[in-house]
Amino acid sequence: MGYDLNVAALSSTLFNSGQKCGACFEIKCINSPEWYKRGQPFLIVTAIDHCPPNYDLPSDNGGWCNAPRVHFDLAKPAYLQIAEYKGNPYVNLVQVSNVGGAGNVISVQVKGDDKLRWTKMTRNWGQKWQTDAMLVGEDLTSRVPS
Repeated sequence: MGYDLNVAALSSTLFNSGQKCGACFEIKCINSPEWYKRGQPFLIVTAIDHCPPNYDLPSDNGGWCNAPRVHFDLAKPAYLQIAEYKGNPYVNLVQVSNVGGAGNVISVQVKGDDKLRWTKMTRNWGQKWQTDAMLVGEDLTSRVPS
């Protein structure tokens, strides 16, 4: 049996070198009433991953998973159960898998069918790649250059 969508990646402080992987947490919105939904007092999530720190950004402006910050990176369907989404529609993250041939993936590109030309993505973590290009309304094609 697999996990449902009530999953989270934990900041390094919470993840505790993997010791909290598989643990369940109750999450409540308490400090920002303008974001959370009335009648949805809490959410139970299972920790399934580590949210990697980004020390190039300050902890209060993009480096949400930086130690010593306590942070849950929720799957969007889980988040939407308790809060309104008012985030950046331009951030996109993809995971590359089943790439033919030998070697490591060192570059990923994406393009749209209308306005977006081939755009280089940046590595987020492992084989997760991201772009902040405007992709809304585009049919996408990706490639892994050799």
